[in-house]
Parts: sequence; structure tokens; C-alpha cells
Amino acid sequence: MLKYLCSPLLVFIFLSVPASAQSLRCRIMDPTGTPLNLRDAPYGQIVGKLPNGMLVRRGRQTVDRNERPWVFVHNFETDEPMGWVFREYVACF
Repeated sequence: MLKYLCSPLLVFIFLSVPASAQSLRCRIMDPTGTPLNLRDAPYGQIVGKLPNGMLVRRGRQTVDRNERPWVFVHNFETDEPMGWVFREYVACF
């Protein structure tokens, strides 16, 4: 009986979470075709580059002083923290 009561509740909870919060799997999609700069902070120093098509896991998000969106990414396979990237070049699904 409890199993049947919990199922609708779980569906309700899942559907009430915004789609953006559900999509943690993302792909680097820089429209320039060049590797995307990986930074130590939003608009901070470049610490590396990520190739287009790379899968990442989305972490916390913020905006910089100019209201541009940034997201902290983790390696999708190892969950290792990587750094900050411009959010507009990350496609989550």
C-alpha cells in the first residue's frame, strides 16, 4: 500500500523541480568551434581549456558583475571539480 502512495508523491516532486535543476549532464558547445576557456572564478584567470563536445556535470551557478551567467563544471565520468565556464556555451540535457 505504501509503495502505491509514494509513487504519485515522487512524480509530483520530480515534476515540481524546474527543468534546469533536473539537467546536470551537459556538453561543452562553444559556437566559435575553439576549446572553451576554463577559469578559476567567473571571468577569472584561465586555468585550462575544454574541447567542444566534452560531457561535464553542472554544479553551482552564478552571475558576474555584468550579470553574465557562469557555471562550475565537474568531469562527468570522475566527478572531479574542474572550474568555471561561461554558461551560454554549455548545453544541458
